[in-house]
Amino acid sequence: MDAATYSAYSGYARLGAGLTVGMSSLAAGLAIGIVGDAGVRANAQQPRLFVGMILILIFAEALGLYGLIVGLVVASTAEGKGKGKGLCSPYNVWRKDAR
Repeated sequence: MDAATYSAYSGYARLGAGLTVGMSSLAAGLAIGIVGDAGVRANAQQPRLFVGMILILIFAEALGLYGLIVGLVVASTAEGKGKGKGLCSPYNVWRKDAR
């Protein structure tokens, strides 16, 4: 990557992809932690709750996977081959026009 040809669109697309993956993984981990803690305590008192706990854990894990998929889609548009090509120009182009 060259700073002269790296567009603002690519930078913001990669920032958005990273934030999407990070926040969705954080939310999934928090949900899994809360459900896991409550599920283990409930399973100790009532063993038939095990299947329901596992289903809720699977749905919480799917949040992280969906965030990863969205992040990959957003990052794939940052290469300049997709729809974002030409939307934002590099910073150096603006400096040359200002002179």
